[in-house]
Amino acid sequence: MNRICRKFSGCLVLAVAALLPVTSPAAASEGVVPPSADDLAAAVRVAGEPGAIGLAKSNFRQVDHIEPRRITVSERGVAVYTLNPDFVRGTAGAPAGALSSVAVTATADSGQKATLQAMPDGPGKWVAAGAFSGNDEETFSARLRPGSVLLNEPQIDGWYDLGADDVVLLRASLPQSEVGKSLSLSDYQRKVHDRYGDKLPGSDYQRNQGIGFAPAGPQLVDGGVPVAILAGSIAGGVAVLALAVFLVWRKRRLTPR
Repeated sequence: MNRICRKFSGCLVLAVAALLPVTSPAAASEGVVPPSADDLAAAVRVAGEPGAIGLAKSNFRQVDHIEPRRITVSERGVAVYTLNPDFVRGTAGAPAGALSSVAVTATADSGQKATLQAMPDGPGKWVAAGAFSGNDEETFSARLRPGSVLLNEPQIDGWYDLGADDVVLLRASLPQSEVGKSLSLSDYQRKVHDRYGDKLPGSDYQRNQGIGFAPAGPQLVDGGVPVAILAGSIAGGVAVLALAVFLVWRKRRLTPR
């Protein structure tokens, strides 16, 4: 089964994950590690460098079909967390999210926006890894509750407000829970285990050439585009796949590093 790139924001529907007994992590969000002030500042600086500006320009050309004369880069970075495989497994104490990148908004002089993705490249080092169309991360971060962080479930192009005890779905291409409704971390863990528990790194599914579970950060396929996968129900899979491809094709597109 071919992988579908994140240029289309994750759009491959897989079979239902195995319904295995799990142990829900206790206080899963307590282990979420925020970037230090120095790291956050370094990531924002990288987003303002010529190489990153070049990524933004390329994205504006490819997606918006414009040639901006001037690009303004925000001085604010948004820490983005990705669904943690250990949380999916049910590892005791595992946080729901692992820090994957810092998102910084770039704005063309015509008003169009793109998001520069700064990723860690060794201790204290950051690199501009890509430019996504739009400014979803900035928009969603404005809706977070005090003390919450922004969590991405790339398999469904899902964005969550991750709090100390729960998650609240902000948006998803194929919502697996009600948008705006609080879901306890233990319930969320059970749901993501059901969806992805048999597709984690090292699983029989992956060893048998299955798609596997996407780790934090973009995974590049031939042509330099990041991979994302989407788990869903096997029932009506063909129709859901077609819908998923249509929905996410209209969404964000990525210019990789």
